[in-house]
Amino acid sequence: MTRPVLEMRGITKTFPGVKALCEVNLTVRAGEIHAICGENGAGKSTLMKVLSGVYPHGSYEGEIRFEGEPVAFKDIRASERHGIVIIHQELALIPYLSIAENIFLGNEQAKRGLIDWNDTLRSASRLLRRVGLREKPQTPVADIGVGKQQLVEIAKALSKEVKLLILDEPTAALNDEDSAKLLDLILELREQGIASIIISHKLNEIRRIADSVTILRDGRTVETLTVRQAPEDEPRLSEDRIIRGMVGRDLDQRFPDRTRYEGEDAGQVALSVRGWTVRHPVDHQRTVVDDVSLTVRRGEIVGIAGLMGAGRTELAMSVFGRSYGQYVAGTVEVGGREVVTRTVPAAIEAGLAYCTEDRKQYGLNLIDNINRNISLASLPGMRRRGVVDEHHERRVAERYRTTMNIKAPTVFEQVGRLSGGNQQKVVLSKWIHADPEVLILDEPTRGIDVGAKYEIYTVIDKLAAQGKAVLFISSELPELLGMCDRIYTMAEGRLTGEVSRAEATQEVLMRQMTQNRS
Repeated sequence: MTRPVLEMRGITKTFPGVKALCEVNLTVRAGEIHAICGENGAGKSTLMKVLSGVYPHGSYEGEIRFEGEPVAFKDIRASERHGIVIIHQELALIPYLSIAENIFLGNEQAKRGLIDWNDTLRSASRLLRRVGLREKPQTPVADIGVGKQQLVEIAKALSKEVKLLILDEPTAALNDEDSAKLLDLILELREQGIASIIISHKLNEIRRIADSVTILRDGRTVETLTVRQAPEDEPRLSEDRIIRGMVGRDLDQRFPDRTRYEGEDAGQVALSVRGWTVRHPVDHQRTVVDDVSLTVRRGEIVGIAGLMGAGRTELAMSVFGRSYGQYVAGTVEVGGREVVTRTVPAAIEAGLAYCTEDRKQYGLNLIDNINRNISLASLPGMRRRGVVDEHHERRVAERYRTTMNIKAPTVFEQVGRLSGGNQQKVVLSKWIHADPEVLILDEPTRGIDVGAKYEIYTVIDKLAAQGKAVLFISSELPELLGMCDRIYTMAEGRLTGEVSRAEATQEVLMRQMTQNRS
């Protein structure tokens, strides 16, 4: 058995009113891929921020030993000098700088106080080859996709002579192909002797690449399990066993049983989109949504499947207040009447709600509290003599904090401090309180653990059971198969097929998602 490269003992971290970590222990061995699993709010990211110096020594209790020696990091630079590099879920790249400039930002290749651009480009080219990127180092980061940006982040880490690489949800925003490339690279780094810590909610990925997994629950270490004895072994640990450790119980079903809507208007069309066509907001010659027509009935959950770039989000955002692209043609009907949704307020007034895939940029005000975020989409209904009734606003927020199981000490907790799963519950609460006829959900469980996913699935099922129409966009095919009554597929901005729940399989959906034309 190889020696430990990292030992964290008795790590305790407290925020005002919350103990985020309590006596957490973690051991990572040299050349090992070590996964950390747990529900949202379990303390995974907090533990990594302690390790990387984001939370400096003195702000937590406990001991960290790296390569057998005690260490006390006062900031990120201190941990990087020891060879510990963290890649956060939100990439820290500057889009208008080149790949080479991003790789060496803060670590410039300089001679006599001046940047040596020849050396910078040569070194960047070598690092790009090492991570399998063929782009030129002069290419602006804005011109490459998210999957390639992740590889640039790893190249940036390798430029710092990394010994321990920490990846926080590295594949959350990637399609299957880019995810596979990234996981293969992590395996290659293991062969080169570089240890990795990976935080991920995708248990199939953990079983594919991890050697060991440590499970956290409510800020405490539950257990450390062996996935495989040697890199060439098949994984011995099942996804169900990991889930049991994460949630403290067996999760017999990943999806709730569908509850049918029994209202008099069951089966009536709630949303009808006809001939919807939208062009790119900058390149007006490029059509991103091309003559799309679809329907969603009351009490129905309808999915949209497609590869990255298929036009799913562009469709959703353009229907919801024309908040993306240049409208060309098409009509929207809600409850059988045509509505004109030129603005977001008009879309809300018409009975539409849109839960964005990017909750941090478009779905929430991160510097405000839960109370204010929940009321944002329904302020007119909270007015009293022209002023927001703060007592009513707080009662509403408290109700959703309880019914949605939002883990926070009060409704005045800043939303930016919540875990991803709890942030998503706040977004859903905001739109549920707006009482829409049609709820468009765009990747509603992205970056969320299996326990929180089940809670959100249950909420969605209850909304459908109340007669709401739900349009469900997801990159996870098992999720669509488990939740939806019908599934549309998209490719290149066009609908390529429609499949019933009984006929839908991953193979059928993938075949239709890769068609060029319907």
